[in-house]
Amino acid sequence: MWTPTAKRVYYLGKSVPFLPRHAGIHVWRWFPVMTHTKKAVLPSFLSLLVVICALSPHVSASWKERVLYSFQGVPDGSLPVGGIVFDSAGNLYGATTEGGSSSCVSVAQCGTVYQLAPPARQGGPWTETVLYVFKGNASQDGASPAGGLVMDSAGNLYGTTAYGGTGNCVLLGTLMGCGTVFEISPPKQKGGKWTETVLYSFPTAKQGYLPNGDLVFDGAGNLYGATQYGGGHGTTCNGFYQYCGAVFELSPPKTKGGKWTEKVLHGFGSGTDGAAPNGGLVLDGKGNVYGTTFGGGNESGQCGKGGCGTAFELKPPTVKGGAWTEKILHRFDRGSSDGGNPSAGLVLDSKHNLYGTTLNGGPGLYGTVFRLASPSGKSGSWTEAILYGFKDNDEHGADPMSGLRLDSTGDLYGTTNGGGGGFSGGNAFKMSPPTRMGPWTLNVLHTFTGNPDGNSPAAAPIFDKLGNLYGTTQNGGIGTNCSFQGCGTVFELKP
Repeated sequence: MWTPTAKRVYYLGKSVPFLPRHAGIHVWRWFPVMTHTKKAVLPSFLSLLVVICALSPHVSASWKERVLYSFQGVPDGSLPVGGIVFDSAGNLYGATTEGGSSSCVSVAQCGTVYQLAPPARQGGPWTETVLYVFKGNASQDGASPAGGLVMDSAGNLYGTTAYGGTGNCVLLGTLMGCGTVFEISPPKQKGGKWTETVLYSFPTAKQGYLPNGDLVFDGAGNLYGATQYGGGHGTTCNGFYQYCGAVFELSPPKTKGGKWTEKVLHGFGSGTDGAAPNGGLVLDGKGNVYGTTFGGGNESGQCGKGGCGTAFELKPPTVKGGAWTEKILHRFDRGSSDGGNPSAGLVLDSKHNLYGTTLNGGPGLYGTVFRLASPSGKSGSWTEAILYGFKDNDEHGADPMSGLRLDSTGDLYGTTNGGGGGFSGGNAFKMSPPTRMGPWTLNVLHTFTGNPDGNSPAAAPIFDKLGNLYGTTQNGGIGTNCSFQGCGTVFELKP
């Protein structure tokens, strides 16, 4: 017998899955009775040869952490989500799923975009400014960001909201909108207000529903992203939403004042195909797009209905106007020899190898860091290796929900949403490749402990020019207008 426990949101008196799987709320744990503890991630949208590296022992190499800001909840933001970005002046920018206002028609609050300005003197406090509060579909605006921000060369910010806009998507009988892609532009004069523009409202679920994760630019200024649902394919991924997810391209207007144009590059069908794609896509020099899906792929064995997720490649058409071609690079198996249910995108190294994380599975059953090595020949297959397997409630961390950050020396940086030993709230970690043939080495940089520290990080950290790391935690901090776990933080880690 299996007993599920999950955190859910009640909307109109009914329990529905909360929007961002990446916000630590879409995670389901299943505890088998009369046997060893085992974990699976089975949201409602419910292998290959694996080369496993020996797991290296934990090596302590703590960095100095500082909480730069604790979110306070309405009218401030709460539940920071996705990646943060720096501008040339050293200001940080990000988005929060909740906070700002509670007036939106959504399963969450309206959400915000914020700026953190560095102190005028060393050691002083950072200053937060809420740049924009979303208004929801009643104002033809987005609601509830479910991904971070990207910035163009002019300092404009781009992101997505999971709900809102002018689309016709309905949830539990209420018009919610299908989500938006937005731009936030800096003021033309110092001291002025930032301006939000909805670049695209997903009109129906067929074009995409519930965009999530970070966007990415190509060299021509096109934006690429993913929607957790929608896309026009698959019918059994979720009882509350339509279809099984899509990867889309959003192209800028050819003339000033024109409209951005969306194209669905691939609609996922579940089954042996993926389902519920994560954002945070990565592009190579040939224009190929790489990413992961949370579900689909392998629906046999421990994976069951819903699947364990996939890693995929989308190739651009060879002729103008042709279709993009999907190739499944790996179907996860969620056993002791493979991870399952990746919750974030991939990173690409100079040798064309891909790296990522899975939320569960692997030798320790609580998630993995993996590598997909590119094929040596044109007809070869990608080869997966487990670089690290997390265990439950130990000092290494557990449940990695974030993607990874790759530095110039080949080291990987990431976070775990849980673990860290005792009642800790996740870790920030560094993984270093072997000098020759040995295993990769995992160093815990910081263990989050909750109020006044952060708790439950779920996004990959970023570097500043000096090699310091910056990131967010979903909970924790000293904010009091949220749950007992706090409203989330922005943190800095110095070596």
